[in-house]
Amino acid sequence: MKTIAVFCGANKGAYPWFEEAAITLGKTLAERGIRAMFGGGSVGLMGVLADAVLANGGAITGVITHQLHGLELGHPGVTDMIHVETMSERRVLLLRDTDGVITLPGGYGSMDEHFEALTLAQLHQYRKPIGLLNVRGYYDPMLRMLDNMVECGFLKPDNRQLCLDSDTVSDLLDKMEAYEYKALQKWL
Repeated sequence: MKTIAVFCGANKGAYPWFEEAAITLGKTLAERGIRAMFGGGSVGLMGVLADAVLANGGAITGVITHQLHGLELGHPGVTDMIHVETMSERRVLLLRDTDGVITLPGGYGSMDEHFEALTLAQLHQYRKPIGLLNVRGYYDPMLRMLDNMVECGFLKPDNRQLCLDSDTVSDLLDKMEAYEYKALQKWL
């Protein structure tokens, strides 16, 4: 993997371990020579991730809307910044130009991006690994919900497997590197 999109919160969260996870991810991506692509922000976990990548000599590309840049939310240290009009354009670039996705803890925006990637994978339009960094069980309720969707017949077991997860950065990256997309006969 050469480039990974990272979806994460525009807030740091209420506990220090969320920030620590973003730092670990940024440092690990830099050490492995993997370029990070992210939402371009200087705030929240986005800013923490970008700072960690840059502090460890890594490469990072931001994709930010003109509106958010106009609010001075763009990360000033990220020199490779792509400006787009809409959040939809932003998501398209983050998925199109990467070899996989990692979602850190976040809110609506992060979930929107994560589930769009999963939906596109289910429809065979995104054939790359989609990882969820489950920091201290943050995503446990969501993972249980995905399992419930399978149990209740709304999600095929094969499609449930499209969402890789781990509570450590190194394990998640290892799972993503070993991932092989499997086209399903019946995908819905």
